[in-house]
Amino acid sequence: MQFDSLDDIRAFCRDLPIGDAGAADAAARRQQMLTKPPGSLGRLEELAIWLARWQRRGIPDLERVTVAVFAGNHGIAVRGVSAYPQAVTAQMVANFASGGAAINQIARLAGADLLTVPIELDRPTRDCTVADAMDVDEFLAAVETGYRTVPPGCDLLAVGEMGIANTTTAAMLCAALLGGGGADWAGRGTGVDDAGLARKAAAIDAALGHHRGVLGDPLRAAAALGGRELAAIAGAILAARRHHIPVLLDGFVATAAIVPLTRLNAGITDHCRAGHVSAESGHRALLFQLGLEPLLDLDMRLGEASGAAVAILLLRAAVACHAGMATFAEAGVSGTHD
Repeated sequence: MQFDSLDDIRAFCRDLPIGDAGAADAAARRQQMLTKPPGSLGRLEELAIWLARWQRRGIPDLERVTVAVFAGNHGIAVRGVSAYPQAVTAQMVANFASGGAAINQIARLAGADLLTVPIELDRPTRDCTVADAMDVDEFLAAVETGYRTVPPGCDLLAVGEMGIANTTTAAMLCAALLGGGGADWAGRGTGVDDAGLARKAAAIDAALGHHRGVLGDPLRAAAALGGRELAAIAGAILAARRHHIPVLLDGFVATAAIVPLTRLNAGITDHCRAGHVSAESGHRALLFQLGLEPLLDLDMRLGEASGAAVAILLLRAAVACHAGMATFAEAGVSGTHD
């Protein structure tokens, strides 16, 4: 599938592929037959059923798991909104490639393939306080990059990002499409001090004022205020939906990336779960607004899909119990099936 226009994305979101209710029902029935009191594995049971629905099989598996980390640079960085220079984005991408980052260790432990996708790091988006961050064609190109990154046959996708100043960009999207202003959504990101936090809030408000004319259109707002890696995450979410792949979202930035899609169709989150709630101040409020309950709460705020990758281990536990436990009949254990 190719998105040649914003209308193509809108059309896709109007008629989203749905999960397999029959597979979910089969998984739910199996949960009732396993050697345990009904519901005693709590959210692990719900996760197994969710995976079954989107993988379209009563017993899901996680043989082919992909972690995709998208990287981009942001023009808003010139406003002094980050504690680190933009050069760090490319330096961290090199660190991913050499295996030295946290996500390399966690992805390896979780049995996941790691895909790192830098997007025009030498050409940051424009400063959105005075111009469109991206024009429509640039936005569509980034969405397409994310869409084409997703292996159609994978069993689970975890998405994350790397990009200096992208917590500011994420906060702008939240403010633009969910309400509020810079003070409501700006967080400390890479660890800015009070002055840096004030600059972030001011930059967000300035961008909202400059682009007030497009804020009623979620996709035009995403182009005007967003970033290439955020657009790519949105594209990856669309690809996963097209191919019936369940998704784990990482932190504040990765979750904010799908906000424009949720404004087109709130059901876009049905095939997604929040891997964790990060320590970035706006993330918990964002998850609440989107109706997503995080799987983990570990005070992480690193990005690079690290929290979502840790949550892969939780899903592996859910699948191991669902697939490997004996039923009451198999184990010769008396149980109730009422």
